[in-house]
Amino acid sequence: MEKRFLHIDVNNAFLSWTAVERLKAGETIDLRNIPSVVGGDESKRRGIVVAKSNVAKKFGIKTAEPIYMARKKCPSIVVVPANHEVYRRYSDELYKLFLKYTEKVERFSIDECFLDLTGYLKPNEDIVKIGIEIKEKIKNDYGFTVNVGVSDDKILAKIASDFEKPDKLHTLFKSEIQTKLWSLPISDLFMVGKKSVPKLNNMGIKTIGDLANTDKNVIMKAFGKYGYMIWRYANGESNEEVNYLPEKPKGIGNSYTIPYDVGNIDDLQAILVELVEKVAYRLRKEDMYATVVNVQLKNNNFKTVSHQKKLDVRTDTTKDILDAAKELLKELYNGDLIRLIGVRVDGLVEKNEMQLSMFDMPENTKNKKIDEAMDKIKERYGDKIISRATDLKSNTDIN
Repeated sequence: MEKRFLHIDVNNAFLSWTAVERLKAGETIDLRNIPSVVGGDESKRRGIVVAKSNVAKKFGIKTAEPIYMARKKCPSIVVVPANHEVYRRYSDELYKLFLKYTEKVERFSIDECFLDLTGYLKPNEDIVKIGIEIKEKIKNDYGFTVNVGVSDDKILAKIASDFEKPDKLHTLFKSEIQTKLWSLPISDLFMVGKKSVPKLNNMGIKTIGDLANTDKNVIMKAFGKYGYMIWRYANGESNEEVNYLPEKPKGIGNSYTIPYDVGNIDDLQAILVELVEKVAYRLRKEDMYATVVNVQLKNNNFKTVSHQKKLDVRTDTTKDILDAAKELLKELYNGDLIRLIGVRVDGLVEKNEMQLSMFDMPENTKNKKIDEAMDKIKERYGDKIISRATDLKSNTDIN
């Protein structure tokens, strides 16, 4: 199967995210359209430029230079403070978006990610079209732009995204390296730093093509393992994989929109049982415990109410979660006609944070064995084959 990678890099991330956030708060001037920088405290001479607008760049302002020097170059420059909470939030939103396309997402930095779509594309689906779709969606939905690199090699995708900016998509497949990559200066190759360039130049290596066509043993003699690495990059032979680590969820929930009005608590409890079964199963599959249970109701007038309960003991057992959910349902339900019911567990913790003594209780051990048996049956025969005993009447099918 041919490898398919995207590298997505936010254009001028810190300044773009700051600008978007200020516009959302009611600002009328877009920082990206004026001489502006994100930087430290201007009252202190140690404050430096963290990010700059393209307009500020035209004044010769450089990243990492002192703010007072930037002010000398452009007296009217607008200086705004960094806000790492905002940056992290936008970074997280992008990460969640990328997970809709593939679970193999590597956060290379706060403003760039690798996506491995190998095996995730539909038959005859074009990865370039997917890249364009993601690029346009980010621009339209979030208000900032990205560059997208497309390749059959992870590192080539990274190099491609650094071609002409902003708001561009570039391909750099292995079949294109001679025409698109080899003519570029050696300094444009990923992982070739300023200190390596003079040494490479002294060896007669001025372009990426020069490096690619140099005997690898010569490069390795001069640079060791590092030399072999950049030689492979120049030849499109990195063969690197996307290093993805699925993030643990902060909460797990399930809800069901009922196709008819439900006006009695018994039928609501029947649905609640099925929802809790699914939520608790997913919780166990994540190897986590819940500390909070939340139940939500929406009536036929679209009014939503919810209550939550902090559990006395961290748990992943269906019974514990169901007991709390039933208690919350009784508190919430006031006789309205209900069209949606939802259950969510929050305050999740890793199992290795759990004190083993909590499992010493016979009742808890019994409930865990029941859950384990039911999980195995459902995994083998499907989740409709068995359900917790109930005298409730609902035949509602919840996906």
